[in-house]
Amino acid sequence: MTIIHQPENQRLTFYLAQEEYLSEHCCSDGYFFVWQTAPTVIYGKHQVLENEVNIDYCKANGVDVVQRQSGGGCVYSDEGNLMLSMISPCRHSQPVYAAFLQTLVVALERLGLSAVTTSHNDVLVAGRKVSGSACRLTPWGTIVHSTLLLSSNIEALEQAITPSTDKLAKNGVSSVRQRVITLAELGVNDKDTIIRTITETFENLHFEYE
Repeated sequence: MTIIHQPENQRLTFYLAQEEYLSEHCCSDGYFFVWQTAPTVIYGKHQVLENEVNIDYCKANGVDVVQRQSGGGCVYSDEGNLMLSMISPCRHSQPVYAAFLQTLVVALERLGLSAVTTSHNDVLVAGRKVSGSACRLTPWGTIVHSTLLLSSNIEALEQAITPSTDKLAKNGVSSVRQRVITLAELGVNDKDTIIRTITETFENLHFEYE
C-alpha cells in the first residue's frame, strides 16, 4: 500500500475529490492516507439531510455539511477525529472492505486496544464505537473511508447529528453519547503515535485483486 501524505487545513470536499482522483489513477498496490478537517457533518448518499442533520445548529456554529457519494450513516468530524481513506484498484468491494476493517483492528491492537468489527462495519472498543466506515465502487476500483475518534467534541457531535430513536434503540442505547467513545477516553491520546501506527499497519497491507 502506498502512503500519501496530505496537506493540512483543507475542506472535506478536497479530500473526497482526492479519493476520486487517486482511484482513477490508482497504482497496482493501492493508496492510503490520513486526514483531518474543521468541524463537518458528512451524510451518506442515500440519506435525507433534514432527517439526519441539525441544520440550525450547524449554521449557528460554523459546522460544514457535505454529502458523500458512498452509502452508510451520518457522521461528525472535527480536529479531534482522524479520517482514513484507502483506495484499491480492485472492483470486488467486499474483500477490500474486509481487508480495510481487519487492518484497522490490527492497528488498534498494536496501540493496546482490543477492537472488534460489527455487521454494520463499525469498529468497537469496550463495546462502544470508535470508528464508522463506508465503501463504494468507482469505475476504476474501490474507495473505503472511515472515521476514528481520537478526542472529538462529543457534545458537538450529539448536537450536530440527529439519529432516529429507532436507530439508537437498535444499538441498545438512548443517546449518541452512550454509543461512542474516544481513544483519549480509553487512555490512548498521543496523536503522532496513533497516526504512525495506523499508517505503518496499512503500508504493509497487501491483498490479491483482479
